[in-house]
Amino acid sequence: MNEWPQGRSGDQSGNRYGRGSGAEPEGARAMPHVRRDAGPGYQRNEPPLPPSLSPRGGSVPPQQSRSHDDGYNTGQVYGGGGGRGRGGDDGYGGGDGYDARPRPRWGRRIKWALIILVVVVLAASIGTYFWADGKLRREVDLSKVIDRPATGDGTNYLIVGTDSREGMTDEMKKQLHTGGPTDGGRTDSMLILHDGSNGPTLISLPRDSNVEIPSYVGSTSGKKYPASGRHTKLNATYAEDGPDLLVRTVEYNTHLHIDHYVEIGFAGFANIVDALGGVEMNIPQAFKDKDSGADFKAGTQTLTGAQALAFVRTRHAFASQDLQRTKNQQKFLAAVAKQAATPGTILNPFKLYPTLGAGLDTLKVDKDMSLWDLGQMFFAMKDVSSGNGKSMNMPISGTVGGNLVWDQAKLKQLVQQLNNDEPVTVSGGNS
Repeated sequence: MNEWPQGRSGDQSGNRYGRGSGAEPEGARAMPHVRRDAGPGYQRNEPPLPPSLSPRGGSVPPQQSRSHDDGYNTGQVYGGGGGRGRGGDDGYGGGDGYDARPRPRWGRRIKWALIILVVVVLAASIGTYFWADGKLRREVDLSKVIDRPATGDGTNYLIVGTDSREGMTDEMKKQLHTGGPTDGGRTDSMLILHDGSNGPTLISLPRDSNVEIPSYVGSTSGKKYPASGRHTKLNATYAEDGPDLLVRTVEYNTHLHIDHYVEIGFAGFANIVDALGGVEMNIPQAFKDKDSGADFKAGTQTLTGAQALAFVRTRHAFASQDLQRTKNQQKFLAAVAKQAATPGTILNPFKLYPTLGAGLDTLKVDKDMSLWDLGQMFFAMKDVSSGNGKSMNMPISGTVGGNLVWDQAKLKQLVQQLNNDEPVTVSGGNS
């Protein structure tokens, strides 16, 4: 009698389950999926099952061998690849009795990579901030300035470019056409930058402006000097008693409160430009000046540090002299701020650190100035260059003894608009 199901005899199957066995083992009947690739004439050459493991020998109860509907095949050693292992039908050899390999957890890897990147960027940013903040030369104490006007809305910066030769070698002085040292030092440029809710306003104060010297306290002696009604050029006040008297004079003659003071010398100015890789400028008209060393052709060009210094110092080549020079200074400083604030500078450490180092080494600021305040000033200058602000000269009504006289009516209106943080409608001198 044939005991094999589907009419198959032991001889037809190659006597796979032992000699003389007349019936199919219980385990084989419980796992028909291992033979689903068999067809007519198919014969599997597997080693015989040891008698000790035969279900009829009592080693494996029949009910256990029939309980493998969950995908496990403990009796299958050389599987045919059609079954499913513990890993499921995922293509990792689930039918051979081995566990599936875990899939790479890309989501977790990406998350940790982003976390590490953020931590590195934050650490570098914080380190850079404290490094740069520590290099600021906070040498000007505005608390020594007496009889100050009331503060208004917004922030007012007094930006000063001096003819200081500090840190310059004789070769640099020759290259930059700065000449020898000037007793007491003088200011080649002075600007008030107002940063408020209606956009920034940049106002140039001509160095030849006629101003009255008020009463003041000496920055080193501590002695109080009474007002004498004496008038002089604005840049001479810096030579007389430094930044303290300059701020006192500006505040007295404008009635505008100065919140922060920023000063840079010749060497620092040129070094910043060189660290940026030069600054692109459009010069509308060619001009030369033997005193400053300027020799420019008309058109767009990239200025080096030495050329930039010559550009902002030149006045004898222009009919309006100092008024044209202040306009060139505004234009160039705005271009520097615009280029310094670009992603190509900020995100490039090979350009950012040299630029910061070049500027901070020679930059003098007031004791309350933070690196954040300095950054706000540069971005306000950038806005002026981008057309989101206003630039102008101090309104001029005439001259006296060769000095420029400020238009008092326009000045009063200008200061009122700045203090109230209103849009500036006043027109500047020769603007």
